[in-house]
Amino acid sequence: MLSYHTTAEFSNGQTESQALSAAACILCGGPLTKCESQLFDTRFGVEGDYEVRRCPRCDLEQLFPVPTPTGLKNLYETYYNFGGERDTLYTRSRERFLFSFLYRLWTRIDDDAAFYRRTGRGRLLDVGCNEGRGLRIYARNGFQAEGLDLNETAAAVAREAGLTVHTQMLEEFNPGAPYDVVVLSNVMEHSLDPRKMLQDVHRILKNGGQVWVSCPNSESWLRRIFGKYWINWHVPFHTFHFTSKVLLRLLAETDYAGVEIRSVTPAPWVAQSMITYFFARKGEKNRQLRNPFLVGLFMLVARFILFPVLWLGNRRGRGDCLLAIATKA
Repeated sequence: MLSYHTTAEFSNGQTESQALSAAACILCGGPLTKCESQLFDTRFGVEGDYEVRRCPRCDLEQLFPVPTPTGLKNLYETYYNFGGERDTLYTRSRERFLFSFLYRLWTRIDDDAAFYRRTGRGRLLDVGCNEGRGLRIYARNGFQAEGLDLNETAAAVAREAGLTVHTQMLEEFNPGAPYDVVVLSNVMEHSLDPRKMLQDVHRILKNGGQVWVSCPNSESWLRRIFGKYWINWHVPFHTFHFTSKVLLRLLAETDYAGVEIRSVTPAPWVAQSMITYFFARKGEKNRQLRNPFLVGLFMLVARFILFPVLWLGNRRGRGDCLLAIATKA
């Protein structure tokens, strides 16, 4: 997925996000202190060391410096976006699993970080839908599902399957009718301005409509266990890291009410951190993250052997993923 917002540029060529990140927290204006350093890309092998800074005032963490829209766009187009991969062992295995009875059973046992178990009616927009796997599941669950993604290749694949996908910036998107639900599943942490993203979602929701948010939890106990190999650092693509309090504050400031928030720990996330710990090498693509047998093995270990400690972490609000549902006020 791409970042869904641009930012204004100053006369010296610096973006607004960069100017803010150089001196203060983008959310509250507080000072920034070094949180983590010498992080590296454990997925795609992007060169470089990266740093994350934290605001002691509100606990928001941000990549430092926040990249420019152009720089981030180039990174996604080079390393991240769906490029038309089809009929590989990984994609075939994923397809069979996601649309099987076994997966529906698995989401009852494991934690559902993408809202795939939620059923309902009405218009739903999945922001960052990629090639539309989630859209097919939301449609199966009763929704009139549409997607938004900037990747034309992915959108074309989704349209071939009969799905409706819009390829616009969220801030420029003006649908013909408002939505009942907007899904931000692992999207906000990629944004250059999470507050603006929630405001734009608010604009396209009907009164009483809901936003469903999932994002990594910066208070996850697994982050301490895995250190720089924690899968959700995901530098340089994750620009912001949220605690439950930060997420609650953002939702309140952007006119959402009735917020329900909890933390969960999906087994695939634990599996990816394990694989990263054992196989990630600086400057190299981690191909084991797309090994279905290895991913499946570590998922089983996470769910059936580590279950007690994962459950306890979730109960204490230290799960790997934050899930929030909020209503347009």
